[in-house]
Amino acid sequence: MEAKRERNSSHLRRALFILSLITFTSLVSATSSSSEKVTLELYYETLCPYCANLIVNYLYKIFDTGIIDITNLKLIPYGNAKIKPPNSTIVCQHGPDECLLNTIEACAIDTWPDVNEHFPFVYCVESLIYEGKRTEWETCFEKLGLDPKPVNDCYKNGRGKELELRFADVTNGLQPPHKYVPWVVVNGQPLYDEYRDFLTYICDAYQGTPVPPACSEYSAAHPKKGRMNKLNPVCYAGATIKSILSVVKSAVSFWIPGVTDAAL
Repeated sequence: MEAKRERNSSHLRRALFILSLITFTSLVSATSSSSEKVTLELYYETLCPYCANLIVNYLYKIFDTGIIDITNLKLIPYGNAKIKPPNSTIVCQHGPDECLLNTIEACAIDTWPDVNEHFPFVYCVESLIYEGKRTEWETCFEKLGLDPKPVNDCYKNGRGKELELRFADVTNGLQPPHKYVPWVVVNGQPLYDEYRDFLTYICDAYQGTPVPPACSEYSAAHPKKGRMNKLNPVCYAGATIKSILSVVKSAVSFWIPGVTDAAL
């Protein structure tokens, strides 16, 4: 229990640290022009555990390392949701709670369009999801000293759904189409399974000067770093309990000949 409390506390401290780090960085100056920055897009859905893990345990490093100075970070919380006629109802892969949180995060991004302002809130919400406390997301306003009214109004007055439909268009227009989330894209190129290695791809793609010192560590040329070249877990688009069970049955039948569906 004590270890869990300490872990939860560490996520809050990190969110506050990111906020203070962002404030300091913005006061100093940007190190590159907008035209030189590398675009990093994260297409995700709030209740996919692998998306929360990416944001909480990996994406924050973009600020921690200073690589945010050369990055145009875009968060698109829609993921594998579907739009159903006739009223353009949005149906989310992990149910109504996910639709709520996707929209809340979309509203936060809209309310505070500067990534330096909305990322700490998104990080805070995702850390609660990661800890299994998704119903406590509203505490992030108080923790970060933010006014909840603009975000809540956005959700209630229909602006939130408008934003989600816009994110749906962007997500569904991806080329190549996304197959799962998290779906990470650097300068228009999807990273597929290597999505956790986004820092290496950003550093390799950056053509401006000066290069953040951290890129010497994350460059693919670094003898101990480079691309991970290993599979990372994802939430597949269109996945259902039935389809997952079908895959499990096929795998079991392959490895244990003679096992029938009835036995499973």
